[in-house]
Amino acid sequence: MSEQSFLEEINKGTKNTLGESLGMKLTKLEKGYVEGTMPVDHRTHQPYGLLHGGASAALAETLGSVGSHFLVHENGRAAVGVEINTNHLKGIKSGTVTGKAKIIHQGGKLHVWNIDMVDEQDRLIAVARLTVMIIPKVNA
Repeated sequence: MSEQSFLEEINKGTKNTLGESLGMKLTKLEKGYVEGTMPVDHRTHQPYGLLHGGASAALAETLGSVGSHFLVHENGRAAVGVEINTNHLKGIKSGTVTGKAKIIHQGGKLHVWNIDMVDEQDRLIAVARLTVMIIPKVNA
């Protein structure tokens, strides 16, 4: 499956998920690299009106998990996040945050991703590291 058709399938598949609730949209997919956006608005704010750290972590985990799934799905395998660490560097109140996920380790059982999240002026808002476990595909 091509990167573009996989990306379209993933974006369609977010119906009734956290990604849909938070307004996430995947915008770029290559082997080892994924980008996506999320609005900074009432859906993603914490009580002080700033981007919620949990929303940033959700974006990071979504990007890395999708990236790993793309790398392994044709081999009958799946990807599940097992650990995430997110550092929040700058607060923002509105606009759009873009996550840029890059794989830094692609092993047979574990993948590790670095995810930078930037605002509309390309200023670094948060950084995350995600570990993904590769498992046999589960048929739901």
